[in-house]
Amino acid sequence: MNPIVLIPARMAATRLPGKPLADIGGVPMIVRVLNQALAADIGPVAVAAGDPEIVEAVRAVGGTAVLTDPDLPSGSDRILAALAELDPGFEHDVVINLQGDMPFVDPAVLSDCARILKEFGDADIATVVAPEASPADRSNPDVVKAVLAMEDDGASGRALYFTRSTLYGDGPVWRHIGLYGYRREALEAFNAAAPSPLERREKLEQLRAMELGMTIRAAVAAQAPISVDNPSDLEAARAAVGK
Repeated sequence: MNPIVLIPARMAATRLPGKPLADIGGVPMIVRVLNQALAADIGPVAVAAGDPEIVEAVRAVGGTAVLTDPDLPSGSDRILAALAELDPGFEHDVVINLQGDMPFVDPAVLSDCARILKEFGDADIATVVAPEASPADRSNPDVVKAVLAMEDDGASGRALYFTRSTLYGDGPVWRHIGLYGYRREALEAFNAAAPSPLERREKLEQLRAMELGMTIRAAVAAQAPISVDNPSDLEAARAAVGK
């Protein structure tokens, strides 16, 4: 495998406008995400930016950034546009899509995502889950739950479904982390398809891949990283670095 890590980012986030450049301990959030991806050391890293301000911030620290059309509808569209510019020769057969709002993501999580595609030849897409943070996660529609058929070692599982609904009964509830590793042909097929019925119902784009018949496998991480989606998340991230 020859992975590349791409980080989609745009300034026009609905709940926290301008969040890629939000200051966290004196460092723009997108730069923190970039640094964590570089620390994983699984391949080159670039930011697929929707705005020139993001490109400037990334290049200011020596990082790679590609300016993409700000009107692209999704992060997967953005990374495909960046990929076409960065790798027109199709040297990279695996694309890791890291969200630009995880400033403290463990580099090992990215490595695990790539590892799943290497270990399981049937996997079209890899992702990551973590144990529920509290019992309240089970009924929280903002917490996306992954239903998995686990491998015997408990370190990974094949995804059967993803849902925002409450899960009942005994057994672990796996909290989905929005990080994906795609085989390149799977990413292209996913993006070429229209949103599917289950995707529209649950508002979860990974269900489009499942309705297309793609196999998604998930690695199990120790805990979910902080994801910055709103002002209170940003304050929590700042508190995590003491500033």
